[in-house]
Amino acid sequence: MHVRGRSIQVVSKFQNLSELSDVVKTFSDRVLKEDCLDLPPKNFTKRHIILTHDQRKIYEQMKKAAMAVLNGKVTTTMTVLTQLMRLHQITCGHFTADDGTTQLIPNNRITELMNILEETEGKVIIWANYQRDVNQIIKNVTEKYGEGSIVDYYGLTPQEDRQDNIRKFQNGPECRFLIGTPQTGGYGITLTKANTVVYYSNGYDLEKRLQSEDRAHRIGQKKNVTYIDLIAEDTVDEKIVEALRKKINIASEVLGEELKDWI
Repeated sequence: MHVRGRSIQVVSKFQNLSELSDVVKTFSDRVLKEDCLDLPPKNFTKRHIILTHDQRKIYEQMKKAAMAVLNGKVTTTMTVLTQLMRLHQITCGHFTADDGTTQLIPNNRITELMNILEETEGKVIIWANYQRDVNQIIKNVTEKYGEGSIVDYYGLTPQEDRQDNIRKFQNGPECRFLIGTPQTGGYGITLTKANTVVYYSNGYDLEKRLQSEDRAHRIGQKKNVTYIDLIAEDTVDEKIVEALRKKINIASEVLGEELKDWI
């Protein structure tokens, strides 16, 4: 391959991988993190919320529309996940209207989050699946605790601000909260100053969930880490959290016909 006048070699395929694996086995060993690191345990808990009247009305309308789309067709996992996402967004307090605009719905989810933050001492990581959730959380936390109380780490966080935001959270006495998305902030960064992690909303990818859990649960963490899932009762929310807690990767391990039963 030629790049700007230079010739470089690019790997296009691999051969004899099983033979290589046999050779490597003789002088290597696989060790899990929990077997080699003396870390405090993870504690999991749930906080249940009830949909508001407006949410329930919109949720049931969207549920009927979703079943109308899916019934009588060969349902792929991706098709059902799209319908689940629409329902899940409603449980979080927003939905996309027919004209493409995002509409906010009065909801108890943000209220319950603020209750948790008021009850909790020390620093807290808040993970959310949607940027709309992140924006609402930043607004509410800033109004109650002040501008310097929260930093963000998600898709719209400028690259030049990300490391500084981590430093403020880890070392700044005024900064108590970090809000991020597992898609962006769930990998590689260290957030061990927090021993409380709140999942405001979850996605479908197990790896992103597990990686985001370990931002607080890694070398340097001295306290037990508590993970709190916010769950809207009698909605797809319950199924999503249940599957992730059982370490099921919804996006790849659950078939479309099985997912349809979640709606």
